[in-house]
Amino acid sequence: VQLQAYGGGLVQGGGSLRLSCAAGRTSSNSALGWFRRSPGKEREFVSTIGWGGSSTYYADSVKGRFTISRDNAKNTVYLQMNSLKPEDTAIYYCAVSRYSLGSSRAEDYQYWGQGTQVTVSS
Repeated sequence: VQLQAYGGGLVQGGGSLRLSCAAGRTSSNSALGWFRRSPGKEREFVSTIGWGGSSTYYADSVKGRFTISRDNAKNTVYLQMNSLKPEDTAIYYCAVSRYSLGSSRAEDYQYWGQGTQVTVSS
């Protein structure tokens, strides 16, 4: 199973990026999530969305700035990132949950994408 995240890049602080992840048929009836890993830090939860798309949850650090959404017809999950800060610099990973409801726990996700680099300059 391969998930491919894309849309990362270099952006100035205050700017925006939109990440996408093609999750394939593995995402059917499953929640989807985004995690990130910054240099020298542990992987951390960013956001998750339930399989129906109406249930979303965000880490406090991104709440109000990031928006997660999904298109089940395309088996794709998105992460719209606005008002980016240098501390958002990280590799962003998409993941497919074992369950239909989202979770902030990495162990609840069974498939992971290869990640896309997001760099925010000050």
